[in-house]
Amino acid sequence: MIYLDNNATTPVDPEVSDAVFASLRRDVGNPSSSHLAGQKARETVENARKEVADFLGCGAEKICFTSGGTEANNLALIGSALLRGKGHIITSAIEHPSVDNTCRHLESLGFEVTYAPVDRDGIVSVEEIKRAVRGDTFLVSIMHANNETGVLQPVEDIAAVTKSKGIAFHVDAAQSVGKMQCNLPDVAIDFMTIVAHKFYGPKGIGALYIRDGSLLKPLLFGGGHEKGLRPGTENVAGIVGLGKACQLAKRDIRLRVSHTLRLRELLFESLKALVPGLRLNGHKSRRLPNTLNLEIPGVSSRLLTERLGQDVAISTGSACHSGEQTPSPVLIAMGLSHEEALSSIRLSVGKDNTEDEILRASSLIAAAVASLKQSGS
Repeated sequence: MIYLDNNATTPVDPEVSDAVFASLRRDVGNPSSSHLAGQKARETVENARKEVADFLGCGAEKICFTSGGTEANNLALIGSALLRGKGHIITSAIEHPSVDNTCRHLESLGFEVTYAPVDRDGIVSVEEIKRAVRGDTFLVSIMHANNETGVLQPVEDIAAVTKSKGIAFHVDAAQSVGKMQCNLPDVAIDFMTIVAHKFYGPKGIGALYIRDGSLLKPLLFGGGHEKGLRPGTENVAGIVGLGKACQLAKRDIRLRVSHTLRLRELLFESLKALVPGLRLNGHKSRRLPNTLNLEIPGVSSRLLTERLGQDVAISTGSACHSGEQTPSPVLIAMGLSHEEALSSIRLSVGKDNTEDEILRASSLIAAAVASLKQSGS
């Protein structure tokens, strides 16, 4: 299979898996234990924390390990809300379900949420954020890169707004960290979500960058792990995997960007030449170097995905709701019709893809499109 679904998850890098397996064999102790085995496990965790912080360009004390992006996003949003007790949150109409559904939950608890719209290119307007700010606004949560279109949001400009208003700012950077240069802690960001399996690390581990721990209340209660913000015995091997993934990303990020950008453009140009009427969804250049979201008029994205079967792995949208036969809320928010959204696919290349794979995938996708059109599906 030619794997073109790297925004859903990436293959684990062999260097990462080697580090994880070595930790499973070596780090037998509980990092909270005072004996030698526990001390060695604690040292392993703290070394990985430094690797994550070094990659992000922040202090190690600002990294809180979580079980992944969903928990990190929930900790940032609900943890902020619990601290205030009431008030107003601003987010966008194109957030990942782990942010969007969390905001819906907070609304059910009495908090008020504004969902800022996006334009046809999929970009949130900074002016819309400014207009939405109220006296009781305590948090703005905007993703850095959209998981379906790859479109990059103006987080630096939004950070300037939140800083001037004294409002906390959370950035879901799950899709951008490890895929492009993004030293976001240099910006006025209070919380930032990162996820290991989006950049060749293991699943089930992530982290939340927290500028100031006093801005949050914990969601879970137990021991004093992660400065009391995330209790529970640490997933030592997973943390090692995240640290190693960050180390490799820092080493290879420029090569990854140039490689995936070249393959993305090759894929786009090849498909344009082979598939009549193909249209790009989202901004032409302001997006991740690896991502294409394409509308193929008259073809069901679900049927196309099924027709490609074992040959090419693509997505009809976010993996978190790709099983549903409903239009992508992200594409609808961008102004696409239901029919256009249901005819759209996401292609996301990775560091291990080759030019030959891209050209073969283009031919296979084009053949599947032609077959579906011929059958009237």
